Amino acid sequence: MTATDSGTWLRRFGPPAERPMRIVCFPHAGGGASSYHALARALGDEAEVLAVQYPGRQDRRHEPALPRLSELADRVAEALDTLDEAPYALFGHSLGALVAYETARRLDRFGNTPDRLFVSARCAPTAGAGPTDELADDAALLAEVRRLGGGDALDDPEIQALALPALRADYRALRSYVWRDGPALRCPVTVLTATQDPLCAPEQAADWLRLSVVPGRSRVFPGGHFYLQDRVTEVAHAVLTDLGLRTPDPAGARVPVPAGATAT
Repeated sequence: MTATDSGTWLRRFGPPAERPMRIVCFPHAGGGASSYHALARALGDEAEVLAVQYPGRQDRRHEPALPRLSELADRVAEALDTLDEAPYALFGHSLGALVAYETARRLDRFGNTPDRLFVSARCAPTAGAGPTDELADDAALLAEVRRLGGGDALDDPEIQALALPALRADYRALRSYVWRDGPALRCPVTVLTATQDPLCAPEQAADWLRLSVVPGRSRVFPGGHFYLQDRVTEVAHAVLTDLGLRTPDPAGARVPVPAGATAT
């Protein structure tokens, strides 16, 4: 995994190569660019995968974290807008879904609209703060990550010491976020959710579809909040299908669409 020409914000999986689509991935709270290794492998030769590296973790651990989610989106949008004009999509999981969405709004204003936005494991921002966005205490943060199934390694004191600064920073960014009405996206949205995610039920997440003027779709997978770890092959196939790079199939059930929204 290497840095791209756009500076410190993006990491590339593998050497640069000509592919029909670029997919930019945004990590969950406490996560780093490396959390997308498995998805990058599953996407194979059909897409170039870049991952956003937020400051305050992994190879950017000595940099101060940005306190506001809006600042993260500002900086990532600026980095992406310097890339060559290849077709691209954005994919965000949990916290990353919000950052990807706000980044897409900014790129839309730049006239650099993505081909598609994938939002995973997060309810639409129009619903307000998530049920655990206000957590600030270290013990509560660690308990929440374990509850969601993403924190087995946090029992190791050294790993915990490395993980906590990123978790604190990302939950601070979540607490700073307030959705503001504005122009709807001009790209389709794919909503990815899991049947047992305690943070957002599939029917709630479908509200994302209202935030674009282009018809989108909802896909539901078995599992909990970190379903992506166990369903990476199916998710990769769904992503490539929705980008028109694979033949559609019935994988990923559709959920009821809220009034005023559309799905395909």
